[in-house]
Amino acid sequence: MVPNLLQRLAGLLARTWRLDIVGDDHVRQLRSQATPIVFAVWHGQLLAPLWHRRHEGITLLVSGHTDGQYLSGAAIGWGYQVIRGSSTRGGVGALRGILRVLGNGGDVAFAPDGPRGPAQLAKQGAVAVASRRGAAIVPVGAVASSAWTLRSWDRFSIPRPFSKVRIVYGLPIRIASARAREGVAQLGAALTAASQSATC
Repeated sequence: MVPNLLQRLAGLLARTWRLDIVGDDHVRQLRSQATPIVFAVWHGQLLAPLWHRRHEGITLLVSGHTDGQYLSGAAIGWGYQVIRGSSTRGGVGALRGILRVLGNGGDVAFAPDGPRGPAQLAKQGAVAVASRRGAAIVPVGAVASSAWTLRSWDRFSIPRPFSKVRIVYGLPIRIASARAREGVAQLGAALTAASQSATC
């Protein structure tokens, strides 16, 4: 009940936002080439990109922790497929599920600094699955002109009503499996750059 209520409330709020989308042509080009996509966004910036890409059938990796239940409920209500798990709980099964989705040509979304941080420090999950399946990683930054910031580890951002929200889709990243370790640093830098570009 609570996740459904939160999803409805978030939807009502999101309909007031003035979205400014940058770089969506990268996504369209990858899809025209039938290239599977791994969307990557810092955990604290998840809300606006989730709203923007709703009902596209993307599979979202959501923490197996209790607080992941709320995000999972909202995401399902917005048309996402959800796989529960993380690097610390249910990780192996979750990553197998993500690999299966990518192998079937589907798109997935990660918060590389989740589920418990440190904030804006990328872990290897997104890079590992993308490199194994030949997927392209699209770094995403999302910043609002005015937002509530929660006192959580990720400083989760909720754009205020009628605020301008800029979502930036950065240049796709291709990482060979032999260079996956270097790819984590590359992804972190790309996410930082996308976030800076998104600043309203």
